Amino acid sequence: MIRVLEVIRQGQIGGGESHLLDLIRFTDKSVITPICLSFTDGEMIHQLQAMGIKCYVIQTNKPFDFKVQKEIKQLMLTEQIQLVHAHGSRAASNVVWPARSLHLPLIYTVHGWSFHDDQPSIIRKLRALSEKCICHYCQEIICVSQSNADTGKKVFGLKGCHVIENGINLERFNPSRSFQDLRTEMSFTQDDFVVGFIARCTKQKNPIDFLNALEIAHQKNPRIKGLFVGEGDMDAEVNDFIASHQMKDYLYRSPFRTDVPELLHAVNAYCLPSLWEGLSIALLEAMAMGKAIIATPTDGTSELIRHEENGVIVPFNDVQSLAEAMTQLADTPESCMQYGTAARSLVETRFNAQRVAEKVADIYFSRIN
Repeated sequence: MIRVLEVIRQGQIGGGESHLLDLIRFTDKSVITPICLSFTDGEMIHQLQAMGIKCYVIQTNKPFDFKVQKEIKQLMLTEQIQLVHAHGSRAASNVVWPARSLHLPLIYTVHGWSFHDDQPSIIRKLRALSEKCICHYCQEIICVSQSNADTGKKVFGLKGCHVIENGINLERFNPSRSFQDLRTEMSFTQDDFVVGFIARCTKQKNPIDFLNALEIAHQKNPRIKGLFVGEGDMDAEVNDFIASHQMKDYLYRSPFRTDVPELLHAVNAYCLPSLWEGLSIALLEAMAMGKAIIATPTDGTSELIRHEENGVIVPFNDVQSLAEAMTQLADTPESCMQYGTAARSLVETRFNAQRVAEKVADIYFSRIN
């Protein structure tokens, strides 16, 4: 039996947290005992506890926070941890020293690098240096897309990583099962063309571009409406934009919800205009539900979406192109359906959460045995 400490930066559910939930859900508990450490509380922690998983929350929102590392080390000792698996750079930065001081193997899953092209040069260089430092002290590195691995090699000479693409629960995200009708609850008609944005409300996901594009598309075609679900540090800015642009008549806004399959069932297309991604879980979930995708060419997304085959790729920070993609799909329902069918087919063949859990378990055993 391997006692593994799974570490993640926050307890609210985003892509990395959904990945961790499924990883633990599909882990063989007869041979691996997962224990979770998060640096904030939230719905993910509550779901894990409901599954019978022991969880700890040590409050910090800082990377390399030396104030909490003695407490983390004591947790590792108390729980007799044999291996540490960090998800994301902030989590990894806060467990490098405790794991190293106890001579515990450290595995780092990269859910998108913390450096990206839209950052000021000095910030990007410092973050790339911190990622290089983290990777140097890890025994195994997992990238969730080949593009992430290639970027690491190009920017700081990453070596010897595993590429294990994200997976999702295909039974839960199955468009063939029955769903509650949420369109009526949200005041959408069956004739409306609803574009969904279901993601954390943060700069990374670029929600203001989504709202700008939706406004333009709705002016061209009043059937085009929006579903915006999520919360984060841009909540106030998003709410102010919706109010000042008087979008409430054609946009349904909701904070975080757990009924994501039902939400996706209610939309016609899914939009993710992110500035950077590893391999978006939210995108995979929408694809599994047979939705046409509108997205930007981030690392992982460019491996998933083929332009005008299973979705539409638009340039970064191009609101006009984003709006045109929404209008195009609304005006050509046959293309929208074809893209959605192709998206579901790709996810079925490549992105199964059970497969991910098995591959990760193999890495665990290779480090312990």
